[in-house]
Amino acid sequence: MNLTLGLERCLETPPDLLRSKRFGLLLNQASVDQNFQTTHTLLQNRFPGQMIALFGPQHGLFSEQQDNMIETAHTRDTNLGIPIYSLYADQRKPTPDMLKDLDLFVVDLQDVGTRVYTYIWTLSYCLEACAEQGIPVLILDRPNPLGGVIVEGPLLDDHFASFVGRTSIPMRHGLTLGEMALYLNEVMSIGADVQVIAMQGWQRDMLWPDTHRPWIPTSPNLPRFTGVQLYPGQVLIEGTQLSEGRGTTTPFEIVGTPYIDPEPLIKQLQEWRHPGLALRPIRFEPTFQKYAQQSCAGLFLHPTNTLTLRSYRFTLALIGAIRTLWPDHFAWLPGPYEYESKLAPIDMLTGDDRARLAIDKGLNKETLDDISRVDVDHWTEKSSPYKLYPGPMFKG
Repeated sequence: MNLTLGLERCLETPPDLLRSKRFGLLLNQASVDQNFQTTHTLLQNRFPGQMIALFGPQHGLFSEQQDNMIETAHTRDTNLGIPIYSLYADQRKPTPDMLKDLDLFVVDLQDVGTRVYTYIWTLSYCLEACAEQGIPVLILDRPNPLGGVIVEGPLLDDHFASFVGRTSIPMRHGLTLGEMALYLNEVMSIGADVQVIAMQGWQRDMLWPDTHRPWIPTSPNLPRFTGVQLYPGQVLIEGTQLSEGRGTTTPFEIVGTPYIDPEPLIKQLQEWRHPGLALRPIRFEPTFQKYAQQSCAGLFLHPTNTLTLRSYRFTLALIGAIRTLWPDHFAWLPGPYEYESKLAPIDMLTGDDRARLAIDKGLNKETLDDISRVDVDHWTEKSSPYKLYPGPMFKG
């Protein structure tokens, strides 16, 4: 069966919720149909005059801005003559003034299936704001590019909640944006009126290539699906002084610093076995961010088996190995990070302090397995009532 997005189903058979309603739309440049037409253009043509505001997540409507507290200004769509409100600016939650003329709030965002990617938390704030104003929310669902079967990483400890994790879910969570909206609305006691237009033809064991749709970057540093595959682990590099490859053409696919020697690093990592991943020594020179204009040595990561790849466990091992091999050079990134100044960035990313403490003490296989373990049964029990699509059960 061919994939039909929630957007495409909405255009073909509009729900009653959309008829004659003034609505706002949360989207970005990856919000397109099979013909690469943008959601706001399609909805404007299908429902002329009803769309009265646009909202953009982190990185902006066209994914122009970089990471971590690089904000996007509010502006206007000159063609449509309507405001574009940034939800990564002076606030991350829509204000009553932004919502005052809306009868409906529509969401069409492409997520990447990882807890720390801020789009699901922007969604959570939109649900809260709409619940407070009595505005229903319509989610046009899209695939989880990492599929809906494999989950990775411990559930977040609520004491470490932040804008990269507002409630307890695993790092790689296995839900679509529509499923996540239903989940967050319930477990966070938001109480929004949420309706999801589900996809047709998507099953839980499908990864992005199985959709037969080209990957459109959801943000500046995920230009390729390969980066998305590695992101649940490699995003942890943001919590260190290592380069995650920002300022190169393959961010999150490479890692390095000026002081690393790739050969002993590869040797140590091979002792712990990381199936589904090949490592290649490289040199690279970032054009901006960490180590800009400096020659770095490190690794290029090549996924070789999507079924066995566990990027979260690998990256913890990678950080631990570098910490052991070069203890006088390695350092964690200091805050602030994503508007949080008290918590360590690495603790915000991993969801508690166990990984940082274990790595500082010195990793072994037993502690590595412990800090990367996901409680599949618990997550299955919590999330199963909100699943919209068929397929295998979660597995770690």
